[in-house]
Amino acid sequence: MAGVGAWLSAPWNIGTWGVVALAATVGVPRIAQAEAPLQVVYPPDGHETTAAQIFLIGSSDPNAPITVNGEAIQRSPAGHFAPSLPLQLGENQFTLQQGDQALTLRVTRISPLPPMPQGLAFAEGTLTPAQNIARSPNELVCFGAIAPPQSLVSVALGRRTLSLLPQPNSPQLPPNSAVLTNQNQPFSELTQAPDQSPAQAYEGCAILQSFLGGEMGTMEGNDGGAIALGYPQFTLERNGQRTSAAGMGLVSVLQAETPQLLEVTAEQGAARTGPSTDYSRLTPLPRGTRAAVIAQDGDWYQLDYGAWIRNTDVQPIAGSVPPHTLIRSVSSAALPGWTEVRFPLQVPVPVTVQQEGDRFTLTLHNATAQTDTIFLNDDPVIERLDWTQPTPGQVTYQFALKSAQQWGYKLRYEGTTLILSLRHPPQIDPASDTPLRGVTLLLDPGHGGPDDLGARGPNGIPEKDVNLAVTRLLRDRLAARGATILLTRDDDIDLGPNERAQMIQELEPTLALSIHYNALPDEGDAENTAGIGTFWYQTQAHSLAVWLHNFLVREGDRPSYGVFWNNLALTRPTAAPAVLLELGFMINPTEFEWITDPDEQAALAETLADGITQWFIESTR
Repeated sequence: MAGVGAWLSAPWNIGTWGVVALAATVGVPRIAQAEAPLQVVYPPDGHETTAAQIFLIGSSDPNAPITVNGEAIQRSPAGHFAPSLPLQLGENQFTLQQGDQALTLRVTRISPLPPMPQGLAFAEGTLTPAQNIARSPNELVCFGAIAPPQSLVSVALGRRTLSLLPQPNSPQLPPNSAVLTNQNQPFSELTQAPDQSPAQAYEGCAILQSFLGGEMGTMEGNDGGAIALGYPQFTLERNGQRTSAAGMGLVSVLQAETPQLLEVTAEQGAARTGPSTDYSRLTPLPRGTRAAVIAQDGDWYQLDYGAWIRNTDVQPIAGSVPPHTLIRSVSSAALPGWTEVRFPLQVPVPVTVQQEGDRFTLTLHNATAQTDTIFLNDDPVIERLDWTQPTPGQVTYQFALKSAQQWGYKLRYEGTTLILSLRHPPQIDPASDTPLRGVTLLLDPGHGGPDDLGARGPNGIPEKDVNLAVTRLLRDRLAARGATILLTRDDDIDLGPNERAQMIQELEPTLALSIHYNALPDEGDAENTAGIGTFWYQTQAHSLAVWLHNFLVREGDRPSYGVFWNNLALTRPTAAPAVLLELGFMINPTEFEWITDPDEQAALAETLADGITQWFIESTR
């Protein structure tokens, strides 16, 4: 079921953006109260899930009783339903009956644990490392496997054999999406199918240096910067029997004398806390950033300042000395709409950014300060600039700003000079009949096109249609208040979330709003979850997110689902405050009727336009 996060990412190519012309408002028809056929729009027959329950989203004739497996279920006045039903491991069958109409769905609950084969063997796909890794000689390298209980498990690599010891059942963490259903607490163990053989986790770690010795060659693709120890050999012994298996990951030792150097080739290199997209994002690295590699996991490199980056965002460069720079003078210039601060460097080094109220902090990594002079006139946005060198390899610049509301920033390298651009606040006239004159707002109707419907209501109406209808209504009301309006789409077209986010960066609106309606993961309670949800990521968008959320709940008399910090494609842009709104739940039978009522859509658009206007007035005082 499409819900929050369905718009996270998509490949795309971007061209030149234009302003979408104003168009007539299109509403979604009122829900018919007449007799309707029995239908289920989610889950599809044959659905598989690891969840302990599932909701059935659908609609039927409101004037006739309906049952699921013989039990009556609740419905909205229009005949919509969304009961949550428990799932047993394995196949579950649900039969919906209304008069002479019947539907049967099969939903399979699968165990999240890897299946254990019968007999003496490792569980498939559990030998770790599962991909090629490279580490410095003095670093720990860890190995793991899942095997039958009461076994002796070991791993051989180079000239050493390491015992892997059975691990106690440690608390498991649910996925990030669990917070959306208030089920994000650690749990003690994973559910295992009754017919599945028992399993035990085995792990062990050692300093990589202790494995050195024997025949070693050069690791392919590392330009002589690593020595391959080979593939670990895992051995399993139990009840007098013995078996072995080769690991899938080649283990190599990085050579400190010849480090591999990389340069960021992506416009914004996605730096992360670990070697996969499951790990959290850090400040993106501008194109041209250079750093040395200190570890490698498969397609991911760990850079010398700690972050990980994918090989598709970088390229190897010549050299044998880790990039490091001096930083001396700093200068600034107030341009139309922005202030540019220029940091002349010897080499483009990694950077991180932190925003906090009226503070903006920029940290240069692999840098040493020789700064004695900074040129900074009285500026529209900057009150003062201070710097410190908290560690030998970091220089931190802290900007004291003239307002607690930040309006956007951009980072880029021109040659070896780092350029930070800070957005000026908009100038509005609260007493005018058009108080938003001079303000540019980008509105993004979520989803679109034949393959990206978004969530679906009980009668099959797709979220994408409601998003567009409400966005058009909002556009007209904001335009009447003097704002210049940009739409990411004004038709039912395919448009990826990253493409929409790039439009925000390139068009540089004063702020950006993405309009959505919500759904839930399978674990959720669709029947009893409703209300406004608001999502932000960059600190500069927090005030807008909280203000709009509270305004819609209070003035629109709507339930509150909550305010969430969330790493979404449409909340990541830095050029302007960007917020994603979930204006209700498509899968809630009763709220869906409010969502698709044209009069309620018009009232919602009016309330949202009022909230945006009031936020601008308060934020620019």
